[in-house]
Amino acid sequence: MKIVILDAHATNPGDLSWEGIAALGELTIHDRTPADQILNRIGNAEIILTNKTPITAETIEACPNLQYIGTLATGYNTVDIDAAKKRGIPVCNIPAYSTEAVAQLTFALLLEVCHRVGAHNDAVHAGRWTSSIDFSFWDFPLIELAGKTMGIIGFGRNGQAVARIAKAMCMNVLAYDVNQSENDLAPYVSLDELLEKSDVISLNCPLLPSTEGMINKNTISKMKDGVIIINTARGPIINEQDLATALNNGKVYAAAVDVVSKEPMLPTNPLLGIKNCIITPHIAWAPKEARGRLINIATENIKAFQAGSPINVVW
Repeated sequence: MKIVILDAHATNPGDLSWEGIAALGELTIHDRTPADQILNRIGNAEIILTNKTPITAETIEACPNLQYIGTLATGYNTVDIDAAKKRGIPVCNIPAYSTEAVAQLTFALLLEVCHRVGAHNDAVHAGRWTSSIDFSFWDFPLIELAGKTMGIIGFGRNGQAVARIAKAMCMNVLAYDVNQSENDLAPYVSLDELLEKSDVISLNCPLLPSTEGMINKNTISKMKDGVIIINTARGPIINEQDLATALNNGKVYAAAVDVVSKEPMLPTNPLLGIKNCIITPHIAWAPKEARGRLINIATENIKAFQAGSPINVVW
């Protein structure tokens, strides 16, 4: 079978191997695929893998040999699921490969807010400490997390992984999720209660019509003064202009986001240049170990499809 990877670079810029997938068919790898090259590059392939390259209904209809679409991600919004289903083409995603990595970055962002390690390191290397008359200095308020309350919006695998770390740091944890399952990590509360009681709010929910724009001027007004907001979920969950306003007026003490509404980030994004806003370029999923798991799961997905029993099918 002919297998085409349309945008391999993000998943594997060269530090991992595609050999497991190469063993399953005639593999062609493209680091990136411009929109006007999608059809040409799919050609007569039976299997395609995509991360952010869009697979539209028109593309699916124009590729009669296509039998399988794999996403190199958990999300699958880049694929027209209805069109694939109409053709009987399974669309398979990669679940649960980056849970621990996402939780780790959540706290990397939060601890940067609390200690500004990067800024203080830069100050020391610039000579501020060697020229100081005092044995110690700090340029930002330093924050201890023990005893503070973290509210986690979205309490699936990622949210629960964040909760485990929060509890290890002696934080109180509250959870909000429309789908509640029994757990011994945190009590479920209403969204309003979570907003009102949390010192730190971590967004770990999927992007759905019900969560798009969830963090906005109305919900921010219900939060504690000086709240910290962390987003490692999806950018459009936050109304970025409303968050920028709240950061500038001090209602929100700090925000740290790994995702924004449009990626790559636009130069007009209202969060750019805003005080107390830390932004990383969507890297929570990207440690080598997590990307290795992603490729392994993608390989197993194709094997299962070829054996006649597809797994991780999203429709």
